[in-house]
Amino acid sequence: MQVELETASGLERRLTITIPSEKIEGEINKRLQDLSRRVRLDGFRPGKVPMKVVKRRYGAGARQEVLGEMMQASFIEAIGQEKLNPAGAPSVEPKAEEEGKDFSFVATFEVYPEIKLSDDFSGIEVERPIADVSDADVDEMISTLRQQSKAFEDVERAAAEGDQVTFDYKGTLDGEAFDGGSAENAKLELGSGRMIPGFEDGLVGLSAGEEKVLELTFPEDYHAKELAGKAVEFACKLHQVSEAKLPELDDSFFERFGVKEGGLDAFRSEVSKNMDRELRQAVKGKIKNQVMEGLLNTHELEVPSALVAQEIDRMREQAVQSWGGAQSGFDPKQLPAELFEADAKKRVALGLLVGEVVKQREVKVDDDRVRVMVEEMASAYQEPQHVIDWYYNNEQQLSQVKYVVLEEQVVDTILESAKVSEKSCSYQDAIKPEAPEQQDVASTEADEADKNAEQA
Repeated sequence: MQVELETASGLERRLTITIPSEKIEGEINKRLQDLSRRVRLDGFRPGKVPMKVVKRRYGAGARQEVLGEMMQASFIEAIGQEKLNPAGAPSVEPKAEEEGKDFSFVATFEVYPEIKLSDDFSGIEVERPIADVSDADVDEMISTLRQQSKAFEDVERAAAEGDQVTFDYKGTLDGEAFDGGSAENAKLELGSGRMIPGFEDGLVGLSAGEEKVLELTFPEDYHAKELAGKAVEFACKLHQVSEAKLPELDDSFFERFGVKEGGLDAFRSEVSKNMDRELRQAVKGKIKNQVMEGLLNTHELEVPSALVAQEIDRMREQAVQSWGGAQSGFDPKQLPAELFEADAKKRVALGLLVGEVVKQREVKVDDDRVRVMVEEMASAYQEPQHVIDWYYNNEQQLSQVKYVVLEEQVVDTILESAKVSEKSCSYQDAIKPEAPEQQDVASTEADEADKNAEQA
């Protein structure tokens, strides 16, 4: 077997592989001879079919089968011989094939980049948020939980902000109705900000049975371009006004959150514990994001387009899953690749860098940390042991947790030599989500692990 290696561009490599004709013909003849002993054809006794008949009927198929297998085997042998590490399947182009002559084909593929890690990670700067859960934070969270559990009761008065109204509306642009601008018996909480500016304010002060025409203008950046910046009218008729009623802080309310005894003190303790867990996760996530961003910024890396394409497909699937999965009836391939390309490149680059840190620093998954993470996720549910058992009986799900732990250990390894400072902040600032461009794109295993725990 002859092998010629060519560097096409960047990470792309091209192998021209030539297989000797005697090797091909020998394997073809061997298969046809074996077939002649087994094949049954009308007019011939079993095992007595002439070789020329077998070759005429089965020769072309045997040749294609042998060539296919030899191309695969010779490609594997060639990349081993040339010490190449392909990133994705090759594109194979056979050259003209003639019986009795050597057979050549060209395999084009990308290789993994050579990664040279910094001697240390002192060029990475990390700011660690320092925060606590105060009594005032717990009070605010309980108030939020009550708001989320509120009910609405009908009242006989004019609508005020915070009320829920039931009403009909019909929107017109230049006297003509437009798509999505009308509804009957719609329910709207005034002050929720669901409608365009001025709409909800315009309904404040109306009572059941009253009508009003709202003259409004759509925002310039409205998603429907045909309405952006346009002046419209909404004819509204109010049917009912309902007042928000917050649940009492009693045993019935506490039981909704799994607190069956201990009253308000036990409930506050449970809320505080959950907030502490959320704070730890938020701080851990922000530190990890800074470390990963620093790892990217301190290492230049060309990524294989084949891996980026795979990651784009994975992100497309995740997007469709968030919209209802297969039930949505949406084909992930319909989503433009450009929507995900930048993040996909970052994910692939970080995956390669993290893998290199694991390899060079010999980082091994700490099983004790895996157990702690599973137990912490399970503690948020009413039957923690059920969730723990579910993970340890599902290797695929457990592997996601192991990967998250491995990433955390990589972060710890980098933090040993990174420049770390501390900044005191409030609980709310500490848990506040980062801007999209700052969010972690290394992997989504942590989010997947949480989702899977909810399904357990």
